[in-house]
Amino acid sequence: MISEKQVSIISPELIITLDNAVALQRNEVRSLHKNYGNAGLVNLMGILNFDRQFVRAEGTRVWDSEGNAYLDFLGGYGSLNIGHNHPRVIEAVEQVRELPNILQASIPTITAALLHNLAVITPGKLKRSFLCNSGAEAVEGALKLARAATGRKTFIYCRNSFHGKSFGALSVTGREKYRELFEPLLFDCREVPFGDIDALRKALRKYQAAAFIVEPVQGEGGINMPPRGYLSEAARACRDAGTLFIADEIQTGFGRTGAMFACQHENVEPDVMCLAKSLGGGIMPIGAFITNDDIWQKAYGSVEKATLHTSTFGGNTWAAAAGIAAIEVLVKEKLPAAAAEKGTYFISGLRDLQKKYPLLQEVRGQGLLIGIELAQPGGLTNKATMGLASKLSHEYLGSMVAGELLNRHRIITAYTLNNPNVIRMEPPLTVTGEELDYVLNALDDVLKKHKGFFSFAATSAKTVLKSIRGK
Repeated sequence: MISEKQVSIISPELIITLDNAVALQRNEVRSLHKNYGNAGLVNLMGILNFDRQFVRAEGTRVWDSEGNAYLDFLGGYGSLNIGHNHPRVIEAVEQVRELPNILQASIPTITAALLHNLAVITPGKLKRSFLCNSGAEAVEGALKLARAATGRKTFIYCRNSFHGKSFGALSVTGREKYRELFEPLLFDCREVPFGDIDALRKALRKYQAAAFIVEPVQGEGGINMPPRGYLSEAARACRDAGTLFIADEIQTGFGRTGAMFACQHENVEPDVMCLAKSLGGGIMPIGAFITNDDIWQKAYGSVEKATLHTSTFGGNTWAAAAGIAAIEVLVKEKLPAAAAEKGTYFISGLRDLQKKYPLLQEVRGQGLLIGIELAQPGGLTNKATMGLASKLSHEYLGSMVAGELLNRHRIITAYTLNNPNVIRMEPPLTVTGEELDYVLNALDDVLKKHKGFFSFAATSAKTVLKSIRGK
């Protein structure tokens, strides 16, 4: 047991105050992360000079400590649909600053309004929400809800999917790299190929599944689009099998694909929908799952079951206020429709580049959720290296292209987690036509200078050496 005397010897001078934290220099920030956080990640970010210190953000742009402006086409992996530091969201949080933020012995006022608004904007009979703090938590809650409502145990998920890295979410995530160290995960989780309706029907016949969980567009899998009609057929097959259809709209939701929710492109009404990321307006962490009244009543409808699934910070006042403001901005500014229009323009421009440069193998996506898959080395080069060139290219070419966009043109983007050979383009939905053109021209410039993996590798090596010398 720690004594009172031991506690009292901690000197206030040892603590970094917020005033001092704001004034930290880039090298100090790097050192603190290396000593007290994830040193491996710091080293990884530093390899291609991705460890800049950003000190200001607004809309689609961020500024580093040297005063340089950058265009953000990563968009917080879908968390910044209304841009950085939207004034309406900040104003909303300020507006509720004197209300109790966390008070479990109450029915929070602001939270009530957010629950109503979620029911209004989501498809069909979706009505009852549970508020939490992140996408992974939303998935965990949706899986628990499915078991509680159906009495079944099995989950069906898609190959190459990504639903989070907590135990339940990881159990239905389709990339072995993230799973193998933590196995055994949840039992009785069955994988099917994404977009294969026959494989799903077969799995539904074979297993009495509690739920099938799917992303309407696979984000981290490489911005993979399902065949037309797949989602509606999958929802119908689940309904026939008594299996709940869970739509993971954590990344695709809130206007990202050109509709408020991606499942609406096929008029699909999920049994359960998972939400997070842009629900917080880029300011507050917040997630949710929403379901219809019938499913909720089966799982948690009685007084005895009402506290089976809870969250200390879920639905706190500040997060709820941010959520209300984010939805208000999305609706008033008609950002889903804007994403559809801008996405059509941007994808067309990217496909024009694809015709010019063989390195661009495929451009795919919907709205402003877009992936660019890069071509792999083949022929004599790959044979001479016994396949090593292709392997290295698949793992690192995406990051090299992203590095060139960052270092030459100050455009922030990244590869997708499950497929590092795909560059994601995921800007705020407030992006302008001029900014889209700037990125198209920058990509044109980068591809004009580099014909393939080895050309990018040589440039990246120079960047690494220069970065090392500077540190």
